[in-house]
Amino acid sequence: MLRMKQPSRQTRWERRTQTPLLVLALGFAVAYAVPIALPDASPAVHSACKHAEWVVWAAFAADYLVRLGLSTTRKAFVRTHWMDLAAVLLPMIQPLRLLRVVSTLLLVGRRARMAPQIRLTTYVAGAVVGLLMFGSLAVLSVEREAPGGNIKNLGDALWWSVTTMTTVGYGDHSPTTGLGRLLAVGLMLSGIALLGVVTANIAAWFISRFERDDLVERAQTAAIAELTVEVRALRAEVARLGAAGAGSGTAGGAGAGARAAGPAPGAEADVPVQAPGAAPAAGAVSAPTP
Repeated sequence: MLRMKQPSRQTRWERRTQTPLLVLALGFAVAYAVPIALPDASPAVHSACKHAEWVVWAAFAADYLVRLGLSTTRKAFVRTHWMDLAAVLLPMIQPLRLLRVVSTLLLVGRRARMAPQIRLTTYVAGAVVGLLMFGSLAVLSVEREAPGGNIKNLGDALWWSVTTMTTVGYGDHSPTTGLGRLLAVGLMLSGIALLGVVTANIAAWFISRFERDDLVERAQTAAIAELTVEVRALRAEVARLGAAGAGSGTAGGAGAGARAAGPAPGAEADVPVQAPGAAPAAGAVSAPTP
């Protein structure tokens, strides 16, 4: 009996911590958003959010170190999990603080058993929502106190994020600081990239649908051709059997006719000869005496 391959310790750890990390990431997003969206909240709320951010950061740092220790190829792990490393090493840079949410969502997505197109659609939808939230909160945090700035509340920031990400750019709200403009550039590039991904995904769906229909049509054509060959072979077999039956019937009829016909004309019938003085045979007709 074949033994199933057991998952590695790293895989088992990631499966166990998947749900807790997702909860912590969402909690971190809330703790990050509340002080920005509600600047007039009490100092206790701001302090609680700040402590929650550091607790979540410590949890993510511990998770990264554990996964690094359990990995068999640590260099490859660092190279393929650079986003997690950036989120751990750069906790104080606000534009990168929400990377923990993104990395956790990517981790959950890699473990999900979904079709490739459904997974891609889920990634795109999650990326759109995350970028809108990220762009709105980040630009609001850097533009609210800027002199001459016109993004003063969350509604303005969200509207700016939507128009920037879709590359519409009405111009009614725009960042005035250097960091805000840098965020605008990143958001515009992300919007263009996501638009390309959506377009490619739709095109791939149509192509796969056409290929599937073409395969069905080819299978039907092959089945019809095979059936045609079988019908032709069956017709040939029926014709051969019919010809053989007709030939045997003609030969049998000729032999029976020959047996039923009498002696040929002019031929003498076999007459039994009786010896002189012998009694006539039973059933024999004696010739009349002259």
